[in-house]
Amino acid sequence: MKVVLFNGSARKKGNTAYCLNLVMEELQKEGIDCDYVWLGDDILQGCTACGACAENKDGTCILANDNMNEYIEKMINADGIILGSPTYFADVSANMKALVERAGYVCRASGDLLKRKVGASVVAVRRGGGAHVFSSLNYFFLIAQMIVVGSSYWNLGYGQAAGEVKEDEEGIQTFKTLGENFAYVVKKLHV
Repeated sequence: MKVVLFNGSARKKGNTAYCLNLVMEELQKEGIDCDYVWLGDDILQGCTACGACAENKDGTCILANDNMNEYIEKMINADGIILGSPTYFADVSANMKALVERAGYVCRASGDLLKRKVGASVVAVRRGGGAHVFSSLNYFFLIAQMIVVGSSYWNLGYGQAAGEVKEDEEGIQTFKTLGENFAYVVKKLHV
């Protein structure tokens, strides 16, 4: 069983990374192989609506100036996908938006390649707007016909400065519970 976790933050070791790592620790305790991907060292272009993926139906995007096809392949080969994003002006980061747009379009156009995989969102937020980010990420999973896993509260970690989320006790517990629940669902689907 394999889960890929995408960190859409510009900060390599910021609050989003900390929250994702809490989830990943729980998955690894359950023997699940995790592939952690930081999108911050890539500049991802949004979808150009060229329609080539719908014509080709080969699970790839024809835009070749970034690592998107590598990310799409990781999604296709995983049993579960976790998307993590900071809250930027009440929305996901630009790289996360590009990932959602292009991977979503390619996978749907190529025969619903993410159908029945397990998904969950992880959000770092300073104060407000996190619920919108949480919804945006979950919409990706839902339109891809994925199984969305929840936790004991919305998957939000509160903090502004890098590391500040470590003081959010409820957020920490939420991410640990999310990891436990995610592992449970992935294992049940692979019995």
